[in-house]
Amino acid sequence: MEHRADPEGLGFSREGLRQIEARLRAHVDAGRLPGLRFLLTREGQTVQSLSLGQRDREARSPMAEDTLFRIYSMSKAITAAAVMTLVDQGRLALEDPISRYLPEFAGCRVWQDPECRPAVITMQHLLTHTAGLTYGFLHAHPVDAMYRAAGCDWGTPPGMDLKAAASLWARMPLLFYPGSAWNYSVSFDVLGRIVEVVSGMDFPAYLERHLFAPLGIEHTGFHVNRGAAQRLAALYTVPVGGGEPVRDGALGSYVLHAPECPSGGGGLVSTAVDYTRFLQMLLAGGEGNGTRILQKESVRAMTSNQLPAGTGLIGFGIPMSDHTDFRGRGYGFGGYVVTDPEATGAPANAGEFSGDGAASTFFWMDPATGITAVFLAQVLPSSFLPLRSDLRKWVRGALVNP
Repeated sequence: MEHRADPEGLGFSREGLRQIEARLRAHVDAGRLPGLRFLLTREGQTVQSLSLGQRDREARSPMAEDTLFRIYSMSKAITAAAVMTLVDQGRLALEDPISRYLPEFAGCRVWQDPECRPAVITMQHLLTHTAGLTYGFLHAHPVDAMYRAAGCDWGTPPGMDLKAAASLWARMPLLFYPGSAWNYSVSFDVLGRIVEVVSGMDFPAYLERHLFAPLGIEHTGFHVNRGAAQRLAALYTVPVGGGEPVRDGALGSYVLHAPECPSGGGGLVSTAVDYTRFLQMLLAGGEGNGTRILQKESVRAMTSNQLPAGTGLIGFGIPMSDHTDFRGRGYGFGGYVVTDPEATGAPANAGEFSGDGAASTFFWMDPATGITAVFLAQVLPSSFLPLRSDLRKWVRGALVNP
């Protein structure tokens, strides 16, 4: 994929790129990040590809271009694309009630609603986190605690497949009436189950056939097989109160076996090159590796603000943590969309599409400049360093020909 070119010919300053490398290397040298991958492209050509530090600090294994990372919520954009392939095939529509595919969602009710009105969730609601579902780990609402009590904190109870998980979530009360607010949630896991029902394939197989294989994405999936395990980055956590990240082998070991419940919201493992292939397909209007994956209209829908007219995440969205900045942003299908560049607090263009993951992974795609950027590390939580805003500033500073 990496069609390397003269960065100056792509509008970047060599000195600016050297400064990006030096600043990222400083985080590694100081022990704040054991290692990282950063891949920056413009118009499909590589501007900068960095592999810094170590994949596994304790084993002294160096970071490499093919290192595998748990991308957590960066999985959501890929799941959204899978759903949109079914829309393009005419097999489902955004306005469809999800009870058409998952009848157990026909009787949803809203938490402590005195009117007890039925709540109808559509595909659009799931794709935009406006269905009223939640995550157990958010600790912001009484329903979050109900998810945790049912075994749905970071994942699902052992022995539960996607079908059973969707049925469990259908029995939970909604936080609000669908379409009336935004809340980060298990929506994309439910979407994975709908892909299975509509396609007749299991979710991982559908992704492989309709996205990964056509795009030449070879190292992305829901688990790491034995032959590739040595390429998996170790997972680290920052101790309470701060300090150097500490390896947490147990927390990250789930990817070493095929999951019972493949999570479309946070279960994928990938590489910087693979994820960049996916972003470049979106940037090209749905075409990648010589194959049309999505119709242009579907890409436009995915990467446009889909919240009610005139609204962004501030005021409409329920805040979830300090690592995701709502300022100047709305939400598309599986990613954030810049609607007010000046309000973001960092260099950005209207229409920039972005997403992030729990362990210090994030991406952005900017149609205005033709840029894609993928940053991958493996440190929890993502909020311990301000790299999302810093890296945008550094990249914009290195761009001399926007």
